[in-house]
Amino acid sequence: MSEKKTGVLGGFKAFLMRGNVVDLAVAVVIGAAFTNIVNSVVKGVINPVVGAFGTKDLDHYASCLKGPCSPATAKEAAKGVYIQWGSVLSASLTFLITAAVVYFLMLLPMKRWQDRQAAKSPVESKPAEPTEIELLAQIRDTLIEQRRGPGSDSVPAPRQ
Repeated sequence: MSEKKTGVLGGFKAFLMRGNVVDLAVAVVIGAAFTNIVNSVVKGVINPVVGAFGTKDLDHYASCLKGPCSPATAKEAAKGVYIQWGSVLSASLTFLITAAVVYFLMLLPMKRWQDRQAAKSPVESKPAEPTEIELLAQIRDTLIEQRRGPGSDSVPAPRQ
């Protein structure tokens, strides 16, 4: 008989060796690499297209909340309170593109593949659920059994 590993290290090793943890680690690494690609697309393609209506970089879009406002220069820091809504727009576009790519290139094909696999596999036969009449008959029989009481051998005939 094999010995069970006990203790913190044994439990930690069992946790790490589960398939789900390894799959999750791979997904995180791939997700981090994929995020760099999406960030590059947003900064290199999407931001310039959106920025064509003003400055060339979305990160420079800002509104003055409390003034007097003046942009930062090489000699001075920016004056006033700015709302950096261009950065928020850029991050939102990055999120939407990432979510769309994950859904359309990963989740949707995986769901279609799983549906095809499920259609190929034989359907498990489940026992048929009792009909309403069968359930009522079981309830009736239980009530008759309760009325008889313990030790009674006579079974009254059920009414139809």
